[in-house]
Amino acid sequence: MAGRWRSGGWRALLCLPLVGAFALTVLSGCGPVAAPDDPEGRDGRAVQHMLDQRAAAVRERDADAFLATVDRGSAGYLAEQRRVFRQMSAVPLRSWTYRLVRTGGFEPARVGGRGLAAQVELRYRLKGYDTAPVVSAQYLTLARRAGQWYVASDDGVVDGRRGTEQLWDQGTVDVVRGAHSLVLGVGQDRRVLRAVADTADRAVPVLDKVWPHEWAGRVVVEVPASLGRMAALLGASADGYRGIAAVTTGEVGGVGDATPADRVIVNPDAYQVLGDFGRRVVITHETAHVATRTATSASTPLWLSEGFADWVGYRTPGRTPRQIAPELADAVTAGHLPTALPRDDDFRFGSDPDRLSRAYEQGWLACRLIAGAWGEKKLVDFYRTVGRAHERSGAVESALRKVFGLSTGEFTARWRKYVAAELG
Repeated sequence: MAGRWRSGGWRALLCLPLVGAFALTVLSGCGPVAAPDDPEGRDGRAVQHMLDQRAAAVRERDADAFLATVDRGSAGYLAEQRRVFRQMSAVPLRSWTYRLVRTGGFEPARVGGRGLAAQVELRYRLKGYDTAPVVSAQYLTLARRAGQWYVASDDGVVDGRRGTEQLWDQGTVDVVRGAHSLVLGVGQDRRVLRAVADTADRAVPVLDKVWPHEWAGRVVVEVPASLGRMAALLGASADGYRGIAAVTTGEVGGVGDATPADRVIVNPDAYQVLGDFGRRVVITHETAHVATRTATSASTPLWLSEGFADWVGYRTPGRTPRQIAPELADAVTAGHLPTALPRDDDFRFGSDPDRLSRAYEQGWLACRLIAGAWGEKKLVDFYRTVGRAHERSGAVESALRKVFGLSTGEFTARWRKYVAAELG
């Protein structure tokens, strides 16, 4: 998925899954050693003990204890870790844990000797904001010296991929707290971060009104210094995010700890060129994804999840349908009325931008039709009914019949007439 602005109208944001586990490369400074193939074995317990000490040091803000888990033979990495620890000092942590999962499964990195690979999981929560943990993805290197395990680097490579950066890897984190938001920024003026927090604070009550179901009721926003830094947080190329004002990371479905916490990540290069209206739409759209996360499943088509988020974002009056859906309006004017609701492939990242814009606009109008014809509560009921389906096939058809008494064909016909009336 990609997005852009045209004639003052915001288009298409991206929602990404969080990666669940990250990898550690286990190395020896004195030649090959046995890796803890069994996390319950002696070496596995030793590594886990070191990771527990490292996690406790982060939670307790004990720099000396944290640096004691770093390999002293890796002077450059030691200096880097000292800097990173200092840069995250303002981040309000509630929890921070590591878990050794297993070794093997990929080609390990090599640093001064033969490397052996292991999988480790990092989970952390922000105090007062996260109801579930963030699950981080990165690749580390361990070295064993005098019978002890130490972290030697975090630049390991697995299947050609390096680890995803955290915001505090990029510089000193500045923290701004809002009434319903927490904004973390690097390389940004505090006035910019405060403005983002104010916008998020206005978005959360909107979701409370239209989504009368349990959710965190608050949002965490990260604002890196640049587009390139945003892409690094996502572990992706910057080219794919030009013109995209923000993304939401998270996993669909699940309850409690089964669903990692969401993060809204702002692309400052695109976000700052928007006006107040555009910024409100962007943040409200992303907040809608946060609020609906546990009700969104693999059965939810993108036209519904993205259309619903757009519908919430555009609830603020001041724009006509033709202004909000310019690409689709042009197509309808040219006689190209859509024949079916957009497929998930139409939202595919890197696809034709006009086609992508039309897909978002079609989803928005489908949700707008439902809210206008049957009421906002019915739209929410429909969304949740689709998300509860055990299988993707037939989920929309079943929900349409249950909530509205319509078949997919009947709803599509009504939607096509609505699109023609609104944009023709």
